[in-house]
Amino acid sequence: MTISQEQFMFRSVSEAQTGALAGFLAAKAVPGTVIVLDGDLGAGKTAFSKAFASHLGVPGIVNSPTFTLIKEYEGRLPLYHMDVYRISQDEAEDLGLDEYFYGTGVCLVEWGSIIPDILPEQRLHMHIETTDVGERLIHLTGYGEPYEQWCRSLRENGV
Repeated sequence: MTISQEQFMFRSVSEAQTGALAGFLAAKAVPGTVIVLDGDLGAGKTAFSKAFASHLGVPGIVNSPTFTLIKEYEGRLPLYHMDVYRISQDEAEDLGLDEYFYGTGVCLVEWGSIIPDILPEQRLHMHIETTDVGERLIHLTGYGEPYEQWCRSLRENGV
């Protein structure tokens, strides 16, 4: 069975606009939400994650889990911030990430395209592309509900 999908492209010309998108998505987040973040180094995956965490009510500093793989934070919902850049698909399978994906929190997975076979079918995939200094194109693809609806809402109403 192929899961349906919905796409939306968001153009951000400032951190504030990216933060507004993060706020929209954090407000929609429920237990089991999975957001995959991909893009070149420096594209803004961690900046998005920091804004998302702030809107989710996570206090304090949020930084990239590059060397720890997973950082856990408490906010309105538990936040599991993952960076899978340095691991293989096989290594990821041994980590038990599915316990996070199907748990009571929200998962932000940087470099998630590295582990496609482990990711839940239903998820939001964001690819962040730098187009100019301070400007980003953020391609959102919602796989299944509620993520398809999130993309439709963004297209119809904006942030």
